[in-house]
Amino acid sequence: MNNIPTMTKNLLIVNFLAFVATWVLELRGIDLTSLLGLHFFMAQDFRVYQFITYMFLHGGFTHIFFNMFALWMFGAVIERVWGPKKFLFYYISCGIGAGMTQELAQYVNYLSLGLSEFDQVNVGGTLMLTSDYLNLWTTIGASGAVYAILLAFGMIFPNERLFIIPFPFPIKAKWLVVGYIAIELFSALSGPGDGVAHTAHLGGMLFGFFMIRYWKKHPENGSGFGRNRGKEFFDDMKRRFDERQRSSNRRRWVDEPEESQEPPKKPKRQNQEEIDAILDKIRKSGYDSLTKEEKKKLFDQSQQN
Repeated sequence: MNNIPTMTKNLLIVNFLAFVATWVLELRGIDLTSLLGLHFFMAQDFRVYQFITYMFLHGGFTHIFFNMFALWMFGAVIERVWGPKKFLFYYISCGIGAGMTQELAQYVNYLSLGLSEFDQVNVGGTLMLTSDYLNLWTTIGASGAVYAILLAFGMIFPNERLFIIPFPFPIKAKWLVVGYIAIELFSALSGPGDGVAHTAHLGGMLFGFFMIRYWKKHPENGSGFGRNRGKEFFDDMKRRFDERQRSSNRRRWVDEPEESQEPPKKPKRQNQEEIDAILDKIRKSGYDSLTKEEKKKLFDQSQQN
């Protein structure tokens, strides 16, 4: 956990604490989902603060595991590129945007049903008033914000190759994003029934897309994305490596005797040589050729420079 950026780590902790609290309080008869989940805005249980609280609740271990795994995998990279404040702003804003999109989709569904306040609805063989039925339209989960993080990764590192189960071959990040959009769009148009808020996923990505486009045109008001910081990060590391390499070659040519014996390496020098080797690998084979450990070491070194 020490190597995870601050904001990503805090989000992971808060989500897991909320998950444990939901389970513990449920044993004591307190339904946290009913209190903090995002209800349909026409329902009696709707509260404005639910636009924020809903994204920290999850419906089961599988739900929270995959959301937090994606947040750790992609969020750590995005936070290192944007910084903690802009990363958190993006995450929360896209989560709110996802909730607003889901509310709009539910309103369209409500209009299509043609319900009035005193109608009765048959839910699983039980008749209930419209007001009680609408209270069941509750959304929880960080998926909308996480999908927005995935979109950001695909836009900053479009050609980064990722291994995704069950595919036995690497997929470029940009095609992974396109694939997720297509799946979510198809699922949303197929109609409700699977219990997944596909519209919220699309909404989070849509808000993220417009936010990144705005930052690209106005980098002074946003994250600096318009300066292509992701590409500059690696270009700058390669440039520094090339300069050190040329300087080192000149010193060896002038000063180094034919059969010189190198002194024992100090830890700091050894660490620098490892970074140089990684940068040399980028220069020869590209960033995609690095292992996960090499990428982590490169990011850790960048935080110290």
